[in-house]
Amino acid sequence: VMHARLTPFRHQFAYKVFSLFVDLSEVADLGRRSRLFSYNSWNLFSFHDRDFGPRDGSALRPWLDRHLAATGIDLEGGSVRILCFPRVLGYVFNPLTVWYCYDPGENLVAVLYDVSNTFGQAHAYLLPVAPEQRTGPAVHQRCAKQFHVSPFMEMDATYRFQLTKPDQNLALRVDQEDHAGRSFIAAHVARRAPLRDAVLLRAFLSHPLLNLKIIGGIHWQALRLWLKGARLRRRPAPPPTPVTIPNAQ
Repeated sequence: VMHARLTPFRHQFAYKVFSLFVDLSEVADLGRRSRLFSYNSWNLFSFHDRDFGPRDGSALRPWLDRHLAATGIDLEGGSVRILCFPRVLGYVFNPLTVWYCYDPGENLVAVLYDVSNTFGQAHAYLLPVAPEQRTGPAVHQRCAKQFHVSPFMEMDATYRFQLTKPDQNLALRVDQEDHAGRSFIAAHVARRAPLRDAVLLRAFLSHPLLNLKIIGGIHWQALRLWLKGARLRRRPAPPPTPVTIPNAQ
């Protein structure tokens, strides 16, 4: 994972992490098959419904389908796969969770970007994939920023998303642009490995406190920005609705 601030000064860092990429229809079965991974219960690694979407523990797929219907999209039983950090020893913090929404022909038809900040708030952007990009290797999307994330970033900005369709490799890039141009870049690149106990154990031993590393890194980099002279912005109220559904652009 790499972050780069471009204005008014450059500040960049990169961390090695591991992520979970899971089909919502398979996560319960994965929990039954693994000794180290559980669904909605404590384990070395776990996936909990209450960490995503409505964050009330209810089923995630019906919640997503309702919001997709508001965009005129019906997946017709197609799959939904989530890229996120798993709970490790019961703790998780996901700055960004990406939901990949497919039709029955495995065409990517929508992406939901589920954003959390360190103030206990969350908001999602649901963006349809343009028809001409659904069968191609990469997707480009954009929308206006609606949700406060960093106290050092302006709210009057636009996000540009660029992602490859996950296969053996995965790439995701988010650019933030304001009136002066591109101000921030975040990127995530990864190589796929099977969800097996031996792989999970290696991941834990190489990153034993993954989520503490993530939240600690956020605050450490914030301190470095402040020491460099970054100006704090007032935190606005969150959007009135939990999901922004802008027009596809």
